[in-house]
Formats: sequence, C-alpha cells, structure tokens
Amino acid sequence: MIPDSLSRRSALSCLGLTLGASLAGLRTGTAADTPRRVLLRSSWQTVNIGDIAHTPGVLHLLEQYLPEAEITLWPSRIDNGVEEILAARFPKLKFIKGAEDLKRAFTESDFLLHGSGPSLVAQKDVERWTEATNKPYGVYGITLSRRGSTATADVSDASFAKTIAVLSGARFAYFRDSKSLELAKASGCTSPVMEFGPDGAFACDLKEDEKATAFLEANGLEEGRFLCCIPRLRYTPYWLIKDLPKDDVKHARNEAMKFHDHDPHLAAIRLVLAETDLKILLCPEDQTQMQVGKELFHDRLTDEEKKRVVWRPDYWLTGEALSVYVRSAGLFGNEMHSPIMCIGQGIPAIVCRWSEQTTKGYMWSDIGLGEWLFDFDREEDVKRLPATVLAMAKDPAKAKETAAKGRAFVEQRQRETMALVKKEVG
Repeated sequence: MIPDSLSRRSALSCLGLTLGASLAGLRTGTAADTPRRVLLRSSWQTVNIGDIAHTPGVLHLLEQYLPEAEITLWPSRIDNGVEEILAARFPKLKFIKGAEDLKRAFTESDFLLHGSGPSLVAQKDVERWTEATNKPYGVYGITLSRRGSTATADVSDASFAKTIAVLSGARFAYFRDSKSLELAKASGCTSPVMEFGPDGAFACDLKEDEKATAFLEANGLEEGRFLCCIPRLRYTPYWLIKDLPKDDVKHARNEAMKFHDHDPHLAAIRLVLAETDLKILLCPEDQTQMQVGKELFHDRLTDEEKKRVVWRPDYWLTGEALSVYVRSAGLFGNEMHSPIMCIGQGIPAIVCRWSEQTTKGYMWSDIGLGEWLFDFDREEDVKRLPATVLAMAKDPAKAKETAAKGRAFVEQRQRETMALVKKEVG
C-alpha cells in the first residue's frame, strides 16, 4: 500500500506537470496563432494600368500562398478609384494613410516586401525600414538597369552601387527578366537568393465584367472575334498628364521614331482585316496613348478599314481592361503589362520592345515566348511582326496553346518564389 503522504505528493506533482504543460501549450499556441505581418511597398502610380496591376497581382499571390498573413499596403498613389477597387477585392487589406499608420506598421510588421516595378522604386523607403527596424526585407519582381530617368544620362556609379548594396541586404531579390539578374550578379550583388521571379502583374485578377460587356456590346465587338492593339511612344510623355516640364530630348526621340515603331502594327492591322473576319480594338495602357493610337493607327486607315476597327477614346482601369482582354482573341503592341496580364489569363500576347524600355521585355524569352518578342531596334524583327500577328489571328488554337505554356511556366515560378517568401516571412 502506498502511504497517503506519498500519494498526495505524487498527485500534486502530476497536477503540477499537467498544469505546466497546459500553460506551455497555451503560450505556444498563442505565439503560433499570431499572424505574421507583411508591409507591402507598392502602388507606384495610377495613370498606367500596368502600374496599377503590380499591386493586386502580388496581393493575390500573398492571398494564395500566405493566407494566414496580415498584409498592409504602403502605397505611393492609389487615387482615381484604385483604393476602392483594391479594398473591394482584398477586404482584409490595411492601408498606410499617414505618418501614424506608417509608424505603427514599422513597429508591428515582421517583414517588408518591395513589390514589382521598373526598378527598386522605393529604395529610400527600404533603407528607412532597415535603419528604423533592422527587420528583414525582400524584393519581388523588378528590373535592374543603369538607365537613368532622362534620355541622355545613365545612373551614376555611386547611385547604382547604393542600389546594389540595398539589394544585397535583401533576404531575396527576384528579378523579372534575366538581363537584370545577370546585371545584379555581375555588379557584385550578394543577396542570398537571386533568381528570375515573374512580374507580380501576371497574377492580377481584377475584373469589371459588366463594364467590359457594355463596352463590347456598344462597339459591336464579339467575344473571341477581335484583337487588341496598344500603341506606345519611345518615352511616355508624362508632361501631357502630369505637372511636369516638357522634355524636349524625349519628345524629339518620340517624333523621330513614332512611324518606325507603329508602321509594323498598322501593316499587321491591315493584314488581319484583309485576311480574316476579326475586328481590331485600339486601346490604351496609359493615359497618353489614346491620342497616339488615333494619330498613328486610326486616322491612317481607309474608311472601309475603319468599319472593323474600334478606337477607344478614353482611359480605363485595370479591371475593365482585363475583362476585355480575356474576351479577345489576343493582343499585340508596344506595351508590356497588358501582355503580362493576358498571359496570366491564358490569352495570346505579342510584345514589342526597344532599348528605352530597359530590359523588361526580355522576360518574354525567359518564360518561353521568344517567338512573340520583337526588338524594334532590330530591323529583321520589325519586318517579321505583321506575319506573326496574322498567324496568331488565323490559328487561335495554336496561339492559345503557346500562351498556356508561358502561363504554366510563370505559375511554376510563382509557386517556387512564394514558397521562399513564406519561409522568410516566418
């Protein structure tokens, strides 16, 4: 028989162990249940549907692969109705709207994620984050270039070296084109992970189907029976839509190259009209392009050709544009992010690029769509565009199969890159 005193001591000991284990489990559970907080630095401007698309694309990936994380957006611009669109699509999303919000986010957030863009757009803010918090950060889907913001000057050695230093401090640096990745490595970047990572806009899924359907019906465009074409000058003439002085050097370059860069598309439009029953939609990616399309495409067509060509005279936002694109037979033009959004939805898309656009266009080769990439600084590429557009129009099944291959590669890289983002966020 066990003495009563020993029985009581054993019982109390067991009770203590059980209570201790329960409390430990409670503490562990509380820590585990606390969501990780990510501060997303993105949303660069709203005058371009591609710059809008970066943010919902990355947010969609975070929603898909880090559903338990709490996301706060630190934007540059979310005017023109973009804030409302993002809030509707991502109801749990928090927004930085002032100094107090930012101070709180710096304290509470565990990780800073710099979103997709034409460069390390918010480099100074990444530096600010590091100096204030000493917490980790990562870079997702950017282009790296030595090209400056003017037409005549490259980034200084000191400035570029600073960019490389900031990238080196990142837990990961994903570049949206292989040329940028090569430049980072050649320039001595030492981030522990440097790889190709798709532009966030591939994952954009904003839709405004009612607006798109109304637009198509009003203009006699039937689903699958039209191609989209987007014009673009060598340099975006921001002085026309922002309070900026006119850049005479950029304007002169635009004027010198505008026919060279648009005549191949005009030839493609005429081929499609002559050899298929498809229609053409001339549409914009930014607020300056409606007039460019009118001058260089629409006004140069014959009256008979204009009967099957629709010119959109006003700007639209990303959701309506994407809802139109997915109802088209494909897209071609001088822009980058409308093609990106198309491939993200399995819609065929042709990209034309030139040196002034940095190296972002090379991502088309990186994702296996090199046959749909045209370098307009190479005359052989200029000459082969019309026939390629016509082939896309005449064989929609093959075109969709090609687009699907590009999309599959992008989605594979999204899974792989977001797995690391999740690991680093914790």
